[in-house]
Amino acid sequence: MPLPRSAGAAILALALASIAVPASAAPSTASAGVDYVALGDSYASGTGAGDYSDLACTRSRNAYPALWADANGPASFTFAACGGAKIPDVLDDQIGELDEDTTLVSLSIGGNDSGFASTMLSCQYSTQSACERALEKAGEYVVNELPGELDGLYATVRARAPHAEVVIVGYPHLYKEGGLCLGGLSSAKRSAVNRGSDLLNETIADRARAAGFAFADGRPAFAGHEICTSDAWISSSNVHPTAEGHASAYLPAFGAAVTASRAQ
Repeated sequence: MPLPRSAGAAILALALASIAVPASAAPSTASAGVDYVALGDSYASGTGAGDYSDLACTRSRNAYPALWADANGPASFTFAACGGAKIPDVLDDQIGELDEDTTLVSLSIGGNDSGFASTMLSCQYSTQSACERALEKAGEYVVNELPGELDGLYATVRARAPHAEVVIVGYPHLYKEGGLCLGGLSSAKRSAVNRGSDLLNETIADRARAAGFAFADGRPAFAGHEICTSDAWISSSNVHPTAEGHASAYLPAFGAAVTASRAQ
């Protein structure tokens, strides 16, 4: 969902689960034999987080997959997530990194497919009614088409990595609701955008559970640090998590989901 690749295609994408479990400072012995592959869009690649190892895909060394690998020392780490990716891009360009030896997969996808970049442009530069119409159109896709597309993708992930723990990472709420937001969206627009995020996350979480995958919900992870808060972890300029957002929200949320999945 990135601005560099698709004008912020991931823009309205929203959220990642969060039980605040701090990442360990030293590599974990439990991860020593882990073969980890990170798939997905700009919210996984780290668009907006800086310190890029790959500008074409805006893969950031500050993104939560790279941070988790640094902290846990897996046997191997493949960073395949790419800014602007949609479900067909994951199937065509990323999923080939999975195999029978893969033991951990993270995946963030669905925002770009839902067309939230254009939706956000409508909400930023047009009227309240135009914003709500754009969100309604995106919501129709999320309800009617996205579930089947996710089912197909998740089935392919499981077929290619039959022994892997799979964590589906959701999207955060982008905006604080209520109060003033100088230079930002109106309160009514912010609430409408967050409702769109809720629908997207609920759909993704439902299909993840149906596939037997874990779901990391970004909304609680970023709560209190959305755009328009005094300590925002999402950039108002590119509508993506900052380096602080990846380190303080996504990383503990993903780590908690991995821990919970292993305990089952």
